[in-house]
Amino acid sequence: MSDSKPALQVRAARELDYEALTSEHGGYWRHGFVDHAYLYNLYFPPESLFEQLGSQIHELALNYPVAQDVLAGLVGDLIGQPAQRIAVGNGASELIKIVSGQLAGRLIVPVPSFNEFVNAAPAGHVVEFALEAPSFQLDVDKFAAEAIGCKADFAVVVTPNNPTSLLVPKVDLLRLLSALAGHDCMLIVDESFIDFAQEGSRASLEAEVARYQNLAILKSMSKACGICGLRIGYLLSANEALVQRVRAGLPIWNLNGFAEAFLRLAPRYRQEFAASCDQVRADRDGFYQDLIGIPGLCVYRPEANFIFCRLPDHAPSGPEVTRRLFVEDNIFIKDCENKTMRESSRYIRIASRTRRENRAVADALRRVVGPKKAR
Repeated sequence: MSDSKPALQVRAARELDYEALTSEHGGYWRHGFVDHAYLYNLYFPPESLFEQLGSQIHELALNYPVAQDVLAGLVGDLIGQPAQRIAVGNGASELIKIVSGQLAGRLIVPVPSFNEFVNAAPAGHVVEFALEAPSFQLDVDKFAAEAIGCKADFAVVVTPNNPTSLLVPKVDLLRLLSALAGHDCMLIVDESFIDFAQEGSRASLEAEVARYQNLAILKSMSKACGICGLRIGYLLSANEALVQRVRAGLPIWNLNGFAEAFLRLAPRYRQEFAASCDQVRADRDGFYQDLIGIPGLCVYRPEANFIFCRLPDHAPSGPEVTRRLFVEDNIFIKDCENKTMRESSRYIRIASRTRRENRAVADALRRVVGPKKAR
């Protein structure tokens, strides 16, 4: 009895920690668990870039950063695009808030997807287009017909999608653009995870942006560049009237000096960035192989740095699996119960980390969701 009481107390404390963390939306590094929930590149930036930022800490903390025109030029240098096509946000979330919350009269979004596009929009302004299980693939022809039919002025596609980690082929997106072009509908393509796709930058529409006035690309640099705390995102479009409308919704100093300094340094590290994405893909692909070995677990082949899974029918629910992995294994993953989809509580999303950490997740999942034992 004396041995079990401390164990129960420890478990109760872990349960309380879990409840607290689910409402924090960040700051996880302070708590010492293994974070397989947030989605970022573990291998970038390199230490030398951090050293350069650290050497400027006094100047960056004490002085005003630059404003939008210069920031757009810095991002333009990095991605090879004219500054007038770019609006730079304090993370992509700031730009989503403007597009969904201020500019869109009617927005159509495939679901499940990144919730902020819907959350940022006023009530009644969003049409949700269901991605059907079990494939969760976007049928762009049906999506275009629905967008035209509901008179949407903005359509959103996240590729690779969050939480499914599935890519919409470039050829399909180009067909979608052409279908929407005559109907005054702007296509917003969120490419925040595109650098992790098997095709890498070849899967991106950035090179096509000059050809389409109804195309805007949205990207969170936090994901691919591993800089969640610096909060940098951008919108890219040849429709300069749209870019100016987005810029008009931004504060004069919306990025801090550390984010500005990162943008100045990043072009020097192109090779290191490419190598880091290669490593992320290798870890992810190994993780996929680990997970498909778990009986009954339906594992979707990923294109981003995370993996989408449907739990076996006999297994606990997604929220319960997530809780148990945290309490029993000090691992934090993401359940999909808050996503708009049928049987959402049966799905989980797991960020890929190092091969050792990924194997630990697979082992823990095998224990928690393994075959139901006969009585």
